[in-house]
Amino acid sequence: MKQYWNEVQPIDAFTVVMNGILHQHDKKIIALLYQPLIGPISTTLYNTLLYMVEEGRTLSEEWTHYHLMNAFDLNLEEIYHARLKLEGIGLLKTYTQTNNDRRSFIYELQPPLSAEQFFTDGMLNIYLYQKLGQTHFLKLKKSFTEKKLDMKDFSEVTRSFQDVFTSMGANTLAHSEGHTASIPEHEEEYFHRQKSHPISIDGSHFDFDLLFVGLSEVMVPRKLFTSAIKDAIAKLSYLYSINAIDMKNIVLQSLTPDQKISIDDLRKNARDWYQMENETRLPQLVDRIQPVIHRENETRLETKEDKLISYLETVSPRQLLIDLSDGGEPSKSDLQAVEDIMFQQKLPPGVTNVLVHYVMLKTDMKLSKNYLEKIASHWSRKKIKTVKSAMDLAKSEHRQYQEWASSKKDSTQKRKKPIRTEKLPDWFVSQEDSSHNDAEMQTEELEDKLRRLEAIQRKYQKNGGDKGGKN
Repeated sequence: MKQYWNEVQPIDAFTVVMNGILHQHDKKIIALLYQPLIGPISTTLYNTLLYMVEEGRTLSEEWTHYHLMNAFDLNLEEIYHARLKLEGIGLLKTYTQTNNDRRSFIYELQPPLSAEQFFTDGMLNIYLYQKLGQTHFLKLKKSFTEKKLDMKDFSEVTRSFQDVFTSMGANTLAHSEGHTASIPEHEEEYFHRQKSHPISIDGSHFDFDLLFVGLSEVMVPRKLFTSAIKDAIAKLSYLYSINAIDMKNIVLQSLTPDQKISIDDLRKNARDWYQMENETRLPQLVDRIQPVIHRENETRLETKEDKLISYLETVSPRQLLIDLSDGGEPSKSDLQAVEDIMFQQKLPPGVTNVLVHYVMLKTDMKLSKNYLEKIASHWSRKKIKTVKSAMDLAKSEHRQYQEWASSKKDSTQKRKKPIRTEKLPDWFVSQEDSSHNDAEMQTEELEDKLRRLEAIQRKYQKNGGDKGGKN
């Protein structure tokens, strides 16, 4: 992941262009449907860019990013993160150009989906439902719908153009300059309402070849997999984390009697599969990695702890588990435990990483769900949002957490030999005590399990040093 200062600087200029005229109804859609998913800062950034374009125009003057920083009273890192959310959800396209070491941007505002497109998207509507809950979601949907007027007993009596108007004749029209005068000038175009485009999920993350291997050509002909069907499968696999093996059964369940694949059935069967796997819960839209607004030390990577913080802030919890397993896929139970604390306790990804790091080292590289949830609940009540504050709280509450861990082990370890000296994360150990802890004897079994984590830490400390050297 590139650091934001490589992507944009305060002195960089930008111009806002609108991809079509926005109506008042569009602003309602953004405020009520998009804002719960992207947050108030991204929504305000969209509106601010919109108001930089004069009323009735589609192109703004040139500004610098200093202006945005002053207008928002935010640093550029937070504005950049808000911009990425707008890009990801389809409300903004960004273009850049560099001339003679001067970098400039074009921010092209995209119209939002219509209310009907949003509520039938198959992905955004699910995220919104989970975010708002059933009662609020249904009330919101009602505000965008109305009773359909019954016109079956009415007959249309509208007159056509030629019924009402008459022409002055072909000769008059042929000599008119109106045709030429109506053509826009060079490099100009008329204002128009652009068609909005649904969110597109890159299908590269899904293994269609493996899906086809598991489906007989006779039973499910390849011609059934139209671009619309493949797009729906890619979206559903992303939304519900469905692999090709499980998707095969969902596709088979979605075949209609006339041998077609129903998109509505695909959505229903994928949702049912997910809810069976996740105790009836629906997926939520969350940040993959620690939000920029809750990061620290991105420009200071001097100490070992700084580099570890940078790693935990820029890696997803799933990737952390993969790194700890030497590239192997984490178990479903481990992923479920991590997902539960992120969704139920509302812990940011970076804070979740600290928790996983701490618990894994204290429980012999095993992710104890009960222990994980108990500490996560404590951090949630403390409203921990940053990696550094999570580390500090773990240090200050270590004795309490140790008691929780010991009480859990008492019943299972009564007949076992005395437990070995526990290993603590490097960030937990104070500088003056590190030599003492390094000298503690560990068994070969524990050392072997910890070697993976230490190798990962060294790898990212090196990467962190490389990043720091570029500044």
